[in-house]
Amino acid sequence: MTRLDYAPLFRSTVGFDRMMNLLEANARTGDEGYPPYNIEKVDENDYRITMAVAGFSEDDLTIEAKDTTVTVSGEIAKDADEGKSYLHRGIAGRGFKRAFQLADHVHVSGAALENGLLHIDLVREIPEALKPRTINISAGASSKPRQIEAEKQAA
Repeated sequence: MTRLDYAPLFRSTVGFDRMMNLLEANARTGDEGYPPYNIEKVDENDYRITMAVAGFSEDDLTIEAKDTTVTVSGEIAKDADEGKSYLHRGIAGRGFKRAFQLADHVHVSGAALENGLLHIDLVREIPEALKPRTINISAGASSKPRQIEAEKQAA
């Protein structure tokens, strides 16, 4: 696997520390691909992460939101397979832990498990103070042009 060196970017950028740290962390951890997932943009401020978690129940899954990270972990109880004899076992039931980094002002609004798919709904809510606003321009007394009066000369 080819490793990227982000050092030149650190030397030539200001204020992008968080983004650079995310890039480095992602390059370090890699992505094992289990469980598979989709990230969908529902509309301008709504997103959905859908994970294929066949064989997991609500009790086997944990979703934790902390700061700008959402972590989903799953662990099937070991006693669930007691007394079962498999001829073929193709449904992966191994534990997992997957973290997603969220942008500023994005938070989890809900989650649901349906037909083996875990849906995590996200919403971006920008505070009023950070939203663009229109500034009215008024023509007050201080903005009126001043007239310069000429001195009267005596004849």
